Amino acid sequence: MLCPSCRDTNNKVIDSRLTEGGAAIRRRRVCQICERRFTTKERVEAEVRIVVVKAGGQRVPYDRDKIVVGAERACYKLNITDGQVEHLADHVEEDLFQNHDREVSTEEIGRYVGRHLRKLNAVAYVRFMSVHRKFETVDEFVDEIRDVRAHAAQEDPHQQPLFDE
Repeated sequence: MLCPSCRDTNNKVIDSRLTEGGAAIRRRRVCQICERRFTTKERVEAEVRIVVVKAGGQRVPYDRDKIVVGAERACYKLNITDGQVEHLADHVEEDLFQNHDREVSTEEIGRYVGRHLRKLNAVAYVRFMSVHRKFETVDEFVDEIRDVRAHAAQEDPHQQPLFDE
């Protein structure tokens, strides 16, 4: 493992812990050269590779980081932690691997991300859906916000309203 400071590979593991419900191992390391401490995560590489079918028909390998980046953009400047975003990505992956064997469309991935973002934060959900559904007018935003508001009371009566009445 490369040290993020000096880029040397001479380091030693000083602590290991299971994280993410046993799906990953967090390792605390110390560089033997510069003595900097850093953390790495190790997870099993899924043997079954899912191919993502993009809107134009191109097929690309599934990349978890794209889900994380999309969710982070939607959550920008909101009170949402990196851990919550990682947890969301875990749930999306569970949906993907349970419901798809070989291929999944970007449209379907977007629906999974949207479903989990909606539970996490209404503003992040509307931001994400505006990009995912390619909103072009303010009316499309308003319609989505109305839909979120209509279902918010049913889903979580303690959820803060998206906009004041």
